[in-house]
Amino acid sequence: MRTHFIAIGGAAMHNLALALHNKGYQVTGSDDAIFEPSKSRLDKKGLLPQEMGWFPEKITENVDAIILGMHAKADNPELLKAQELGLKIYSYPEFLYEQSKNKTRVVIGGSHGKTTITSMILHVMHFHGINVDYMVGAQLEGFDTMVHLTENNDFIVLEGDEYLSSPIDRRPKFHLYQPNIALISGIAWDHINVFPTYDFYVEQFQIFISKITNGGILVYNEDDSEVKRVAEAATNPIRKLPYSTPKYKVENGKTLLATPEGDMPIEVFGAHNLNNLAGAKWICQNMGVDEADFYEAIATFKGASKRLEKIAESKTKVAYKDFAHSPSKVSATTKAVKEQYPSRTLIACLELHTYSSLNAEFLKEYQGALEFADVAVVFYSPDAVKIKQLDEVSYDQIAKAFNREDLIIYTNPKDFKDYLFNINFENSALLLMSSGNYGGLNFDEVKALITS
Repeated sequence: MRTHFIAIGGAAMHNLALALHNKGYQVTGSDDAIFEPSKSRLDKKGLLPQEMGWFPEKITENVDAIILGMHAKADNPELLKAQELGLKIYSYPEFLYEQSKNKTRVVIGGSHGKTTITSMILHVMHFHGINVDYMVGAQLEGFDTMVHLTENNDFIVLEGDEYLSSPIDRRPKFHLYQPNIALISGIAWDHINVFPTYDFYVEQFQIFISKITNGGILVYNEDDSEVKRVAEAATNPIRKLPYSTPKYKVENGKTLLATPEGDMPIEVFGAHNLNNLAGAKWICQNMGVDEADFYEAIATFKGASKRLEKIAESKTKVAYKDFAHSPSKVSATTKAVKEQYPSRTLIACLELHTYSSLNAEFLKEYQGALEFADVAVVFYSPDAVKIKQLDEVSYDQIAKAFNREDLIIYTNPKDFKDYLFNINFENSALLLMSSGNYGGLNFDEVKALITS
């Protein structure tokens, strides 16, 4: 099968391209810019376009499928040519569904925790030598790609993102997978550029539940009141399995999970991660892994990339980076680190980088998000606001939104870096939360700060 990717360089798109290449498909693609690590990974497999740009002449009647990435625009020259020729055009999630129509589809949805829960499930399967197809939103230790597709595996585990499918398909991705087994971890308003009201955002999860196949299973987090309400209100013929945060304790900087066999030390920490673990356990059990085997495997799970990922540690200092950017994630992550290191000064640095977080109207959602930090720092780039064509966000608006008099705010990358590199980190925990990189912060230099 010959497939052509329009915008092959994206994190998700290039991983799908690699997966199809590994499956024996003939893969080509185009993009106007490709960055690392996508560039090297595509080049290694001979899939890197020879030159950047869009080339309608690449689109011929011999192409069996066009896969369209979100980076492309609706007037993309290659897309227009494909439409003119009447070729089959798939969004990323549409194509994944086509690849998994004859499999048991396990879809992990929710405003937060999706990547971690999916990663936990895949870790358990990998630990026990159970082969499954998958798509996950982060690079995992022990896995070559973020997407793996076969003809033979019975299960496919899919991270179910609620963002749009493609420039010409405005449906949320997770509406297209039609799960046999689904999970919802939490509902907290996000992506306000697409879902301008809270009710409209919640409605997407109601639709997701309605797409579960008849006789299927919904695993849901009953600790989240909105998830509980939406799940319990669903009337389609499915089985519902609630989960909640298990009992645990922290001793000497180590989290101990209560299990039927006694307290078990685990590598991940924080109430939100223990809640994620409970959801993953239900999913694994419905995929044929018994409880004892789940606990044996999960004890060695160290976390997904950029999800409370430890950068460096010395005797009296530790630093973590985390993808947290929405208010609920920021609050849960900050609380987790403070709980793990209660006697240390927690320095929490948050970059406002996403469309939602840089929106003046949405900022008020961050009130109290940094309450567990001893030192709270917010960084944002006015340039990012201009690029996203948003109204300018002022220093005063941010200070008012977080409702914290001692909040430290930086708008210049150099000033933020100077501040960071002049802190006394003795007996402290540094938490860097962002979906960006603070205007070019070198994490190797941060590592040196902590280990010196």
